[in-house]
Amino acid sequence: RTTMKSLRFISAEAFVSNAEFARKSLGGVAHDLFPLLFKASYLLEQGEVIHDLVENWPLFDFNMGKLLGATLDYQEDLSHRTCSVCLESCLTGLRDYVLNQSSPYMKKLKVVDLTGIKDVEVQFCKCKKTMGRWGRTQLLSKLCSELLVYLQQAQCNPGTFEISINVLIDLFVTERNYELVLQALLKKCSCPLKICCVAFRSDNLTLQKFFYIIKLTDPSLLRKLEIVHNVHLEMEHLEILFNSIHFPQLMSLTLPARTFNVRRFTATDEQMLTNIGEKMGELTQLTELSMSFSILTGRIQKLLSPLKTPLKMLDVSNCSLNHADMAFLANSFHANHLEALDLSGHNIPELYPSTFFKLLSHCSSVLRSLTLEDCNIQDTQVNMLILGLSPCQKLQEFKFIGNPLSSQALKHLFAFLCELPMLKNVEFPVPRDCYPIGITYPIDDASLCRFDHQKYERVAEELNLILTQANREDVKASTPLFGSYDAAVQETNNELGAYLIKSFKETLEKFTTSFNKMS
Repeated sequence: RTTMKSLRFISAEAFVSNAEFARKSLGGVAHDLFPLLFKASYLLEQGEVIHDLVENWPLFDFNMGKLLGATLDYQEDLSHRTCSVCLESCLTGLRDYVLNQSSPYMKKLKVVDLTGIKDVEVQFCKCKKTMGRWGRTQLLSKLCSELLVYLQQAQCNPGTFEISINVLIDLFVTERNYELVLQALLKKCSCPLKICCVAFRSDNLTLQKFFYIIKLTDPSLLRKLEIVHNVHLEMEHLEILFNSIHFPQLMSLTLPARTFNVRRFTATDEQMLTNIGEKMGELTQLTELSMSFSILTGRIQKLLSPLKTPLKMLDVSNCSLNHADMAFLANSFHANHLEALDLSGHNIPELYPSTFFKLLSHCSSVLRSLTLEDCNIQDTQVNMLILGLSPCQKLQEFKFIGNPLSSQALKHLFAFLCELPMLKNVEFPVPRDCYPIGITYPIDDASLCRFDHQKYERVAEELNLILTQANREDVKASTPLFGSYDAAVQETNNELGAYLIKSFKETLEKFTTSFNKMS
């Protein structure tokens, strides 16, 4: 698919394609052409030109999402290209903007917004090397520290110290880049580049470090908070977090697995849960909540009823919800506003079929993403599922891997899915008849790949043919056996893997020590 380019954009490409000429000629370029030249340079991966454009940026703001998004001159959105060459040139150009004392342009830049960059699985850049959210966090923190060292050592123009640029970024902090980010945040007041954290994700971090760094990010600006893998946050820590820090703009909250476990609740824990619910009620902007892999049986109402704003996204996958929880969700004011819903890991057909379909009917007019993985949906329930999904005309994504459905049932379901006009992404299970007879669901990791791969390929071809014959080539259908793509996990999987091996080794050593003592 080719996107039309205006004559202006074609001229801009021609200008930046000769890097040496473009860099020499920047001094004579009109201010309003800088955004056009930036997008053309980004498309052609002209790192040196990108660097010089940013170093001499003549405007008040620099917004990556807007600069790379669809424009009249070139409709294609490049904000999902996290090209390492382009992004590194951009950030080093920003550092040199502060240091460059001979730029012909007045230094007007006040705000740099890096939050519009989108991390996706398939990259189209020629260098094939990406810089994800963790890498951007690392590089910006490093450049801020280097800048401070340079300013302290060198004889700088007094005007350099008056430069103050707010850099809006989605920070991603793990054990490996913690010290670097910490130093950048601690010295923020002295640095001309001020890190302004809009979204914060922490993986693989001790609680002590998490609590220390989250306070330094200026929580009053935070819109999104993700506390994910290997941050051992439990309910009492969450209560401390809400009691000690105020998040007036928080719109999205993701909590790690096992934050809640109602099976070992005491009366004190019940009171703590009530307090947390009340504190969440004070988050007046909150519209997205993810609490997967916690045990919340019978407590959803206590947590969600104090919320003043209806949720648009709710992930309660593998939370052991009971009928009362599902009934609350179906009848709550959230139901009519849910655009994304994940109920994976619940035996929907057996536990609460009618309540689930009531919930689905309430959110059908706005629902864009539905995830029902490992929900024990069988062939006999497919017609009912089709009936429930029929009103969901805005559905863009449907994920239902891990359900015991036959090839025939999948074909029947796909014939229906073709009729959903907005659908773009389907994640379907390996058909039950591709596995050995007697396989039990949910399938354990060891058996997950033990299916007839040739038969699966044939069925997948037939399902794609159903889409093609209905003129729905726009729908991507796949079977990600080990879960959907996660850019953040992909970028830091070596660190996470090393952490898991270390944890396993420590557990093994403790076990061996205990065993030796017993002997």
